[in-house]
Amino acid sequence: MSDQTTAAGEVNPEKLDPNMRLEDNVLRGFVWHSPDESPIRISGFAWYQQDHMYRRMPIDPSVNMPDAVHQLANCTAGGQISFRTDSARLAISVELTAPANMYHMPATGQCGFDVYVGEPGHQQFLSTARFDHHHQGYEVILFQLPKGETRHVTLNFPLYQGVGKVSVGIDEGASLLAPIPYASGEKILFYGTSITQGGCASRPGMAYTNILSRRIPLECINLGFSGNGKGEPEVARIISGIASPALLVLDYEANVQSCDQYSETLPKFIRIFREAHPIVPILVVSQIQYAAEICNSELLERRLRMNQIAIQTVRALTENGDCNLHFLDGEHLLGDADYHECTVDGVHPTDLGFFRMANGLTPVLQSILK
Repeated sequence: MSDQTTAAGEVNPEKLDPNMRLEDNVLRGFVWHSPDESPIRISGFAWYQQDHMYRRMPIDPSVNMPDAVHQLANCTAGGQISFRTDSARLAISVELTAPANMYHMPATGQCGFDVYVGEPGHQQFLSTARFDHHHQGYEVILFQLPKGETRHVTLNFPLYQGVGKVSVGIDEGASLLAPIPYASGEKILFYGTSITQGGCASRPGMAYTNILSRRIPLECINLGFSGNGKGEPEVARIISGIASPALLVLDYEANVQSCDQYSETLPKFIRIFREAHPIVPILVVSQIQYAAEICNSELLERRLRMNQIAIQTVRALTENGDCNLHFLDGEHLLGDADYHECTVDGVHPTDLGFFRMANGLTPVLQSILK
């Protein structure tokens, strides 16, 4: 019997295909740096300077935060580490708050880091951390290139797990320089659901907010809370405390329990944000299509009713004088003829779905921010 199979016929791809094997990395000759160190830039965590944690909401908010949001805030979706280096090698050491534990999302997306090289607007994917998903931490080499030359590097944090500690390793003697600065100190804020958080991208860079961060030269803050983007006024007040927003994207329709709840929370959320930011643009995005709608008329009708609530809310507030309020119909973001091919479970987008969402959102955001 071959050692690649068992008596029951189980196949071990790692033995059959060398490209499927985890590398036995020997991490020698690296100099390790904390993201806290200058000139490395940490972005995507609005309260990092205050709390010094890789966390998406404040540890001690001024108002009561829903417990689920408090927990999900520890997921590091949207966080980024950026710098320039001429190191031919790049390694990363990561301590997670828990190992991978999702059934429909790859460990590389839930718990991994991926790396892009290139200046903003010209960034290209290079590699993803490959690690034993049963473990709560890993040390891996992200790239080993033939020669060292100065490159702009961006690392994306895991989407659905917390990170307690992370260090970046470069070659001894290699330079470490500041990244290219953002176009301004303003930030794009995305508030929403599990889809906003990045479920279920195969790696962090494919969450639609991270794709947009490579196209628009502003810091992006991911405030998607899986199953718990419900538009609570307390959450609206916390988000309103983020300084210098360039745009607020509200994409939480899919998590509200009823049309009545959406009719109540959407105008209230906008009003609370307006108290702090009277003229900052707000974009309301309605829900994407779900695959089951082709056989479930009630699901389709619910989405269409929610869509009308969003349209009517935006129209009423605009007619009342809010000139910086916008609406985007999410029905077409995954495409029309084959939208059902763009998710892992009929709801959460694959990389294809997120790429299409980003393509639909990019010109809208660019026009609003112009």
